[in-house]
Amino acid sequence: MHELSFGTWIIHISSVIEWIFTIFIIYKISTYKKYNLFFWLSLAMIPNLIGAMCAITWHIYDNQDALYGLVSLQGLFTFIGNSTLALAAIIIFKGKETYE
Repeated sequence: MHELSFGTWIIHISSVIEWIFTIFIIYKISTYKKYNLFFWLSLAMIPNLIGAMCAITWHIYDNQDALYGLVSLQGLFTFIGNSTLALAAIIIFKGKETYE
């Protein structure tokens, strides 16, 4: 794991832990009747988490060329994740009149 500095590893790992924690918090918020549309936001965050895990896995194995497909998967899941987050934001926005 000599490819990344210790500080970079701390940032990578803490970001993934923060993302997982945020998914659970948003899901918990969505259990309140008033904010039930936020369920879609927590669900939409999962592809980005998968992409981050692909990137970390590739780094754990010292960026081996044999695992370069993980870089493509990370890019694909980031695209899917950003798209689903935008869709979840639209769903929440269109359902906002239920909050007033």
